[in-house]
Amino acid sequence: MTQIKKRRSFEAGHFRKFLLIVDESQEVDAALFYAASRIQRSSGSLVMLYVIVPQEFQHWINVRQQQVEEETTKAKALFRLFRRKLNLAGFEDVASEEVIREGAKGEEIRKLIDEDEDIAVIVLGASADQAGPGPLVSSLAVGTAAGSFPIPITIVPGTLELEVIKALA
Repeated sequence: MTQIKKRRSFEAGHFRKFLLIVDESQEVDAALFYAASRIQRSSGSLVMLYVIVPQEFQHWINVRQQQVEEETTKAKALFRLFRRKLNLAGFEDVASEEVIREGAKGEEIRKLIDEDEDIAVIVLGASADQAGPGPLVSSLAVGTAAGSFPIPITIVPGTLELEVIKALA
């Protein structure tokens, strides 16, 4: 059994952080706005994580390096886009930090949570697609890892409108 580290978000010198996994899916907006609404109402900050998943052709160092550079540029663009969305939606006072990691998505999420004891909640957007809620929700919140996940997982339906999300948060 894995040892779960104590969260320190309410101790002196610490504050609660909401973790958002950044990607290009449509449902991530609902998770972004829900996390920002919770932060406005209860304090804290937002951690936006982008994970660069290595491709199969890792034995070609130049190709791998180019992929990492392109993904890093894409991550930074998504961070800027999400900050603009927050500002336009009235969340300009929500503090955020940006983290870029390279590796398997699930492993990197767990590593970050383990390293940052202020991360207290992960917020995921669920797809309304008939194929399922999305790979991240399926693997973290529905799969076998859900029962041993180190922090609560909040799943936000990806179809919710901003005003509904603000009312729920």
